[in-house]
Amino acid sequence: MTDDRQALTAELYSHLKATAERPVDRDASRWIGEAEAIAGDIAGADVSPDVIGERIGHVDRLLSEIDTTGDPAADEHVDEAKRLVGEIHEALDDG
Repeated sequence: MTDDRQALTAELYSHLKATAERPVDRDASRWIGEAEAIAGDIAGADVSPDVIGERIGHVDRLLSEIDTTGDPAADEHVDEAKRLVGEIHEALDDG
């Protein structure tokens, strides 16, 4: 299960990082940047479930502030990141 969490957090970070190359609105960029930094701290790392849960909670709150980025491709990355946050929560709940 640890491998699943590592893969999911790495994928989450990848999607958030991909938005940096897109023309994203300033407000959305700020939220994404903070979420990316937090996700980067846990991406692919062997981190305890408690730490992952805490940090993913922060990422979830940050991403919930974003309705649109102003760029369709970036919106797709953000939507995928939000989906991955849900998967990570499920993986943590499953143990």
